[in-house]
Amino acid sequence: MQPLKELKRRLREEALARRDALEPQYRIEASLSVAETGAAAIACGPGDVVSGFWPIRSEIDPRPLMDTLRQKGARLCLPAILDKTTIVFRELVRGAPMVDMGFGTMGPAEDAEVLDPTIMLVPLAAFDARGHRIGYGAGYYDRAISKLHAQGLSPRLCGLAFDCQEVERVPDEPHDMIIPELLTESGLRRFAAGL
Repeated sequence: MQPLKELKRRLREEALARRDALEPQYRIEASLSVAETGAAAIACGPGDVVSGFWPIRSEIDPRPLMDTLRQKGARLCLPAILDKTTIVFRELVRGAPMVDMGFGTMGPAEDAEVLDPTIMLVPLAAFDARGHRIGYGAGYYDRAISKLHAQGLSPRLCGLAFDCQEVERVPDEPHDMIIPELLTESGLRRFAAGL
């Protein structure tokens, strides 16, 4: 049997290759479909803080959904990489400067307010039918979510991906966070806890 790390790496590479093969027009249409579904499925308003992400490479684009949630009154934030293990979520304000965060992504500058999300739109490389996800391998989101839980906060977690990123089974590791909900171009999936 392959070691878990090697198996995850292979599953990640295969899922990302399928994602990369999607036509650009299809990715745009899928992102708009996710925004429409998410607008109806994610109840939010003033007082909610939604963390999104700046899309990299062939990722699904969360910005149409983020804008829809902003129009409902939510405050938006993006992850900011502080070091090799830590991200925080800085407020995204129209017209404020954006800076390079590394990994091909952008985020608000250091003077932006740090917020604790109540709703997290979570990027991922692969997922399975149980709600287990494979990230990009650095563990930023697992640690950030654990830190929020340690502070007594329980943000609503919703992964965003294309259907083609689904794999048969993600290998379980104790530190992995299960995503209770996932939005893809075919709709919202909810996963039972403990599978």
